Amino acid sequence: MDRTEPRLITSVERGIATVVIANPAKRNAMTTAMWRSLPELLERLAADPAVRVLVLTGAGDTFCAGADIAALRESADGSPGLTSGVTVEAEEALAAFPRPTLAAVRGYCVGGGSQLATACDLRFAEEGASFGVTPANLGIVYSASSTRRLVALVGPGTAKHLLFSGELIGTERALRTGLVDEVLPPGGLDKRVEEYVRLLASRSQLTQAAAKEFAAGRTDRDAHWAAEARGSTDTAEGVAAFLERRAPRFTYTTGPTG
Repeated sequence: MDRTEPRLITSVERGIATVVIANPAKRNAMTTAMWRSLPELLERLAADPAVRVLVLTGAGDTFCAGADIAALRESADGSPGLTSGVTVEAEEALAAFPRPTLAAVRGYCVGGGSQLATACDLRFAEEGASFGVTPANLGIVYSASSTRRLVALVGPGTAKHLLFSGELIGTERALRTGLVDEVLPPGGLDKRVEEYVRLLASRSQLTQAAAKEFAAGRTDRDAHWAAEARGSTDTAEGVAAFLERRAPRFTYTTGPTG
């Protein structure tokens, strides 16, 4: 494969899956093929019990400058002016990934890039990054699910500002409004992300999976997670490790659907 060809690069190492958005000719803009390939890629990673955390990032000094607008001129149903079905499908697949997800952002995180970042559980950014939700620049209707996710993250006021104006904001405002969770100095992003995801990988997947569902608003799974906890050794192991002053060895593993 030509290394300059737009693609999603995937690797798994020590429980950490990394997905890199790579389209250097267009600041890592997502092509239609990339959008379409993401749900299947995520499904494969979710089925791998070795994967405990997923990191989404961009190649080089940019996260993702958006969707390839020329390729997404019309939505999947052929109706111009609507958010493309393939982008929403990819966003929903990322949001539904059963283990913790983190977007590591440097440079531009705009349009479709912001869609993907907000679909992750957490966002760490390097100082100097720029964020923008830009459908108003193109006369596109942002999908209801994408809008609700943005509102849940930053509140209705900031969501309206971003959607109405398409204005780019920096890391200081992104942190203040809750769009990002941490801002790192130049050169510090990779080290912090690596340390943090290693920490996540050492924690109980039982706790993380239940927390992820509950935080997303699920109200019908209390009995399910109570049963999962009863059938798991994670609680006993966690208590024993605490009393013995050692690192716990959790064994619970979530499946593709949690």
